[in-house]
Amino acid sequence: MRFHTGTALARGLRDLLEKLQEHLQLRAPLRVYLAGGMAVHLYTGSRVTTDVDAEYSARIMIPDDLVVEVQLEDGSREVLFPDTNYNSSFALMHEDYQDDALPLDLGLAFIDLRVLSPVDLAVSKIARFAEVDQEDIDALVRLGLTDANAIARRADEAIGGFIGTVALLRHNLRDALEIARRAEASRLPAT
Repeated sequence: MRFHTGTALARGLRDLLEKLQEHLQLRAPLRVYLAGGMAVHLYTGSRVTTDVDAEYSARIMIPDDLVVEVQLEDGSREVLFPDTNYNSSFALMHEDYQDDALPLDLGLAFIDLRVLSPVDLAVSKIARFAEVDQEDIDALVRLGLTDANAIARRADEAIGGFIGTVALLRHNLRDALEIARRAEASRLPAT
């Protein structure tokens, strides 16, 4: 899997995680599972987000002032920060999402970064299913990183562990699969 690590946001993510590593004075690896818009950005190179949705393999205190200013390719400036309200239990998550997350080495000694797999990332967008989540599903499928059948299988396996209204979730899943099918149909043939 190829990640877009040369972008301003990806460099900002590395800087943010380096600051976290220094603040925590890590001497043993901390596994960080990256989700949300930043994970989508690493796969697509195009999604812009400022909050970093992540969960950690240990209980840690994230400082309130942990931010990194980034100048994007278009010249605009953004401030990256960890979303301290992120909680994966509010999303639709397959029980194996952490095991299937892909490693990304950003050159940090004690941060073991794992990015949700494209299919798990798409599935995680179904519960909230805001416009940006729909766009993320479209982008992941349009780039050939996952497809409607994989999303359907993974979501069906994950539904049993979902905390929330399953009827609404199934409605969102139906709409997500329609988005994925349209994105598949619009892909350019491989050359």
